Amino acid sequence: MTPTATYRLQIQPDFPFSAAEKAVPYLAALGVSHLHLSPVLEAVPGSTHGYDVVDPTRVREELGGEDGLRALARTARAHGLGLVLDIVPNHMAAAPRFNRPLWEVLREGPASPYARWFDIDWDGGDGRVLLPVLGHRLGVEWEKLSVEGDELRYYDHAFPLREGTSGLPLPELLDAQFYRLAWWRLARTELNYRRFFTISDLIGVRVEDPEVFRATHTKILELLRDGVADGLRIDHPDGLADPGTYLRRLSEATGSRWTVVEKILTGDEQLPADWAVAGTTGYDALHHIDGLFTDREGAAELARDYRYFTGLTGDRGGYWEATVRRAAYKVLTHELAAETEFLVRTAARVCAADPALRDHAPWALRIALHELLVRVPVYRPYVTAGGLPDRTSPALPPEAVARAAAAYAVPEEAEALTVVRDLALGTLGEGPHHAAFCARFAQTASALRAKSVEDTAFYRYAPLLSAAEVGGDPGAPAVSPEEFHTFCARLARDWPSTGTVLTTHDTKRSADVRARIAVLTECPERWGELLKSLGGSGAPAPDPQVAWTAWQTSFGFGLPDRERLGPALLKSVREAGLHTSWTEQDPVYEEAVEAFVAAGPCGPPHAVLADFSRALDPHVRANALGAALVQLTMPGVPDVYQGTEGTYIALVDPDNRAPFSPVDPMDEKPVLTTAALRLRRRLPEVFGESGTYLPMTASGPAAAHCLAFCRSGEAVTAVTRLSLRLADAGGWRDTELPLPEGTWTELLGAEREFTGSVRLSELFAERPVALLTRSVRAESGASG
Repeated sequence: MTPTATYRLQIQPDFPFSAAEKAVPYLAALGVSHLHLSPVLEAVPGSTHGYDVVDPTRVREELGGEDGLRALARTARAHGLGLVLDIVPNHMAAAPRFNRPLWEVLREGPASPYARWFDIDWDGGDGRVLLPVLGHRLGVEWEKLSVEGDELRYYDHAFPLREGTSGLPLPELLDAQFYRLAWWRLARTELNYRRFFTISDLIGVRVEDPEVFRATHTKILELLRDGVADGLRIDHPDGLADPGTYLRRLSEATGSRWTVVEKILTGDEQLPADWAVAGTTGYDALHHIDGLFTDREGAAELARDYRYFTGLTGDRGGYWEATVRRAAYKVLTHELAAETEFLVRTAARVCAADPALRDHAPWALRIALHELLVRVPVYRPYVTAGGLPDRTSPALPPEAVARAAAAYAVPEEAEALTVVRDLALGTLGEGPHHAAFCARFAQTASALRAKSVEDTAFYRYAPLLSAAEVGGDPGAPAVSPEEFHTFCARLARDWPSTGTVLTTHDTKRSADVRARIAVLTECPERWGELLKSLGGSGAPAPDPQVAWTAWQTSFGFGLPDRERLGPALLKSVREAGLHTSWTEQDPVYEEAVEAFVAAGPCGPPHAVLADFSRALDPHVRANALGAALVQLTMPGVPDVYQGTEGTYIALVDPDNRAPFSPVDPMDEKPVLTTAALRLRRRLPEVFGESGTYLPMTASGPAAAHCLAFCRSGEAVTAVTRLSLRLADAGGWRDTELPLPEGTWTELLGAEREFTGSVRLSELFAERPVALLTRSVRAESGASG
């Protein structure tokens, strides 16, 4: 069953299945068809997110166990709701104390039947798995290690001992194990297992192996088969060796249940047409919706003012593409050095085995890897070794290969680029080393893109923070109505049941925060004047980029809450990595940031910002309501993140992952959300797979400020965009929106009726958005 709309709940020990069960009546009344649960399988004790799975065969006891989940499903079903589960096929927690398969691998080594579960390069570690868990070098931590029975202990860590080694002296005992305990800093260069991005606490799982797939999916498939769950969200498919094959196998095993993937599409990139899914989780929709409420010229002016204010002119935050490239080089050569070395070793093995490829030096292969990986413009290629040649792949376009050649002084040495490119695209053969390189290149490209763009460049390039969002494009944040209509028409045609989102557990700022910040693109000159007036207020900022980021974040957040704003700004400067970072912290700099936040955005100067904000509140309202209505009625299945049916002001994790609580249903945004969701549920054929999407065009002097469309000839959405620019230009005046034939009833207010061409000043008299349905359908639906 395809959902009409889902509601995401962050299930955690502070909000277990029993708490979710109590929320079911409220959520059913809201109008969604399914509850969308964060991961529910056994995870590291105390985990607040559940993505650190330790046992995929059991429902997590801390949440209420399988009995609790089944009870939630029964209650939901009694209220007409189903469940969608979030699953994590790419990785498990690298916590052997709780992860039994990993425990057995560490105890028995490569001969363990569980060894096939994990991506471990035994050759790269001389037959041992590097475990980067020590707080310092082994010689310093030596006395903190102890043997207790058949376990090796280090603080709260426990590791199995290889059979027959428990009586050995400690130095010999350590050397005799199938693992090597090491200082955590060695993970950058010495790690020999695939991980999630750069998080060594999460070890990659080889679900491409049919046996591993069966073992890790048995419980999920049982829950689907028993009717406990109806659909799936797949976390990070880009981390898999072969996402397409995995998704096809999963679809066959689930009977083609509704499934969406957390896939971030870059630019004009399309979801692979052969993936057996309904679509993405919706970050592509988020970008297009946010872009509608971003003024293109104003965003460019903000970028110019940002460069002047901060003094940033180059690749350290001054220009988007240059900033991304520099960040990619740093991430690749520092945080992903171990992944790069695996690829170099694998490429060298391929070359050594083929006389035609010999004499490519490892350094030349390494340069080729670096220069090609930093130029992959999307998250990864989707190919397998020995597959059909695709030298025009969007992941490695010919022009990128040509530009990479400039890194070589001798043209003949640049031939290493051809080897690496062909290995990456799977066109050089299909032996085991070819397959390993092809898969790992793609997996590394994905990790590099995520770390260099989302987790670094987004924090270094900050002219418009609302554009620095997952799936976004800070270099080109605005989306025209024509571009939006083209996007929606494609969804209606190719992916009508794809997911759409505005806020998730991973968004850096909630939709309502972004709606506020986007208004600044309509008044960049006012923002500049505000910053000047705030320049001498409170403690001095440690650098102007932090000042810009802090004040813009504070404007979007709205409240001078140091307990929430302070950690978000500290995370921002650490992720940027320009003056401090997570692994090389500068306490003096970080204290200066905290002092500035306390004395500035969270101090007396906030009153000046509050006055500025109040003047823009009507335009923030237009953005927030407009984005919500567009998401709820455009093609696709909308996912409502917990709490966002009302005004939801939240910053990056963990601020946005607080336990669920209901909102006042009588406020303006909940009324809009409920009306749209109930309409979708009442008329599933209008918004579902067979539904159509028709762009509508206003006429008159302010036509560009109206975005409107009709769904299946039965429902019309109309919203105001760039309302501040509209007001400055004199308002709607005699601008009209021609409605389709018939009488149309407004659902968001006094149920006024309209026919023919309606003046937008009248349509938007009460609120900046409108949702209309054909009167005959509205009446028949109401009487039923």
